[in-house]
Amino acid sequence: MNSFISRIADFFRETDKILLSLCIFASAYGCIAVYSATRYLGTMRPFLVQGISLVLGVFIAVFISAFDFQTFINRWYFLAALGVIPVILTFFIGFAPEGTDDKAWLNLGITTFQPAELLKICFIITFSAHLSAVAPNINKLKYLIPVCIHGAFPVLLIHFQGDDGTALVFAIMVLCMLYAAGVSWKYFVVAISAAIISSPLIYLFVMNEDQRTRIISVFNIESDIQGATYQQYRGRIALANGGLFGQGLFDGVLTQSGSVPEGQNDFILVSIGEELGMIGILVVLIVLAAIALRALRVAAICRKTSGKLICVGFFGMIFAQILINVGMCVVLMPVIGVTLPFFSAGGTSLLCMFMGAGLVLNVYKHRNTRTLYIRG
Repeated sequence: MNSFISRIADFFRETDKILLSLCIFASAYGCIAVYSATRYLGTMRPFLVQGISLVLGVFIAVFISAFDFQTFINRWYFLAALGVIPVILTFFIGFAPEGTDDKAWLNLGITTFQPAELLKICFIITFSAHLSAVAPNINKLKYLIPVCIHGAFPVLLIHFQGDDGTALVFAIMVLCMLYAAGVSWKYFVVAISAAIISSPLIYLFVMNEDQRTRIISVFNIESDIQGATYQQYRGRIALANGGLFGQGLFDGVLTQSGSVPEGQNDFILVSIGEELGMIGILVVLIVLAAIALRALRVAAICRKTSGKLICVGFFGMIFAQILINVGMCVVLMPVIGVTLPFFSAGGTSLLCMFMGAGLVLNVYKHRNTRTLYIRG
């Protein structure tokens, strides 16, 4: 018993208490928001799932942080299979919950599971392993091309699964990690230029009619308020209804009636905005920014390349989801189904966020390993 207590004490002495506290606060705030946004449904299930996932997530983060992150790096092949195989299964036995457009979930009977969330965590490790192995030669094409193929694989896999929002998150994660690994800015200029030049072709020949309509609708939200822009139009009204201080917790007029679709998922920020106003939204954004910046701080003090890249990968995931989700809610981007980290309803998403946080806690604990190579 004394040994167990001693280990607990050692954990809290050695762990990044700031990051862990921020993650717990964010997810607890999210639980309250999910409960408020789903009260009109007459069921406690979304709140209970979120609460249970919070508790399990903390334990998982602590468990992951107990190992040396190099253990995960050395077993990248196992994690690659763990991440990819469930995603591939969705092509054959995928399940589309009500309110979604693609079969990106697996039905486990008592609950559903979104494999793409687990793939994010596994990819952070496998890509970190690959980049750290070739870091000194990263700008030589014989090494850079395989790295780019590795980075493109999850983006294309999730795209063909039908979840372009998550594919975009992967793309941003890849760019962040490539930059941190030391890839020359010249390659980024070439890649960005190619993306800009090819964007009209992608718009005309790759995107389907629904995707094109969503993009066009952003520039004129009132063009189809009973169809493509309904969700964002109602969300904008809810945000305006919240003003600076909000209608009060559990008193959202639109979110409490279900007038804002997915007010507990993709549009949880809108629900918070209506009930707690701009002040409530600022708290959300400050906490999430603090989590992302803390991950970068751990990357800066870690002396080993693979550890730095793990932290940057987690930062890229958080940053991408914040950018896209907030963009959807304030009508700067089309609705593409990306959740707000730690806040949106979804057990898989929250658990995997804590897995990522656990990896950063792990790096923090083992940050004094000798350095290899990293930009900056």
